[in-house]
Amino acid sequence: MKVQCSNLTKKYYTKTAVDHINVTFSEGHIYALLGPNGSGKSTLMKMISGLTSPSDGEISFDGEKQTWRSKADVAYAPTESFFFNYMSIKDVGNYYEDFFEDFDREIFLKLLQEMALSEDLKIKNLSSGMLAKMKIAVTLSRRAKMILLDEPLNGIDLMSRDTIIKTIIGYAPENGCVVISSHMVEELEKTVDYAIFMRDGSIVFETDVEQLREKERKSIVDKYREIYSWEVA
Repeated sequence: MKVQCSNLTKKYYTKTAVDHINVTFSEGHIYALLGPNGSGKSTLMKMISGLTSPSDGEISFDGEKQTWRSKADVAYAPTESFFFNYMSIKDVGNYYEDFFEDFDREIFLKLLQEMALSEDLKIKNLSSGMLAKMKIAVTLSRRAKMILLDEPLNGIDLMSRDTIIKTIIGYAPENGCVVISSHMVEELEKTVDYAIFMRDGSIVFETDVEQLREKERKSIVDKYREIYSWEVA
């Protein structure tokens, strides 16, 4: 599957969150979507997933303009928790099974076991690391062609991050792609094969990670520091 964003723009009153972006996501890749807070990463993901509409431009899936059918091929996990505290992990699985036709409960149960999570655990009792694992489990249990993960490593310990990264790699869709937004650039170095750098709603640089290493002798961490050094100057 190929997802193309053409002159994609999102405005909120006087603020432009995404500014005429042109970018393509192709199957078989794991993308890093990088940039400081407010750079437009989350807004871009929300438009691709169909949670918010573009102000201008368009999104196409395999050459066809975005519709409710194409939106069904995208699984999106936002940064914020999107479950009610009274729910158990089993309730979350039931909700997804009712709402998404492509949800696979067998995969969900397998992922819970791999992440040492029990169905009877309540959302309100989960640590930040456990909640992050559960969000990954329920998102990857959909047989979606495009997986969008917004800051999946935020606020969790090293061991949990390792588990989540291994799970993302192991359960990435065969005929699709994964897009990961994260501030944990070092953690993505060995995971992604393409990096997109954003600032102020625009794409300022994008590269194949292996070509970056070969041509510039730089890692994506090096490139991140080069692009955003002025942010902390």
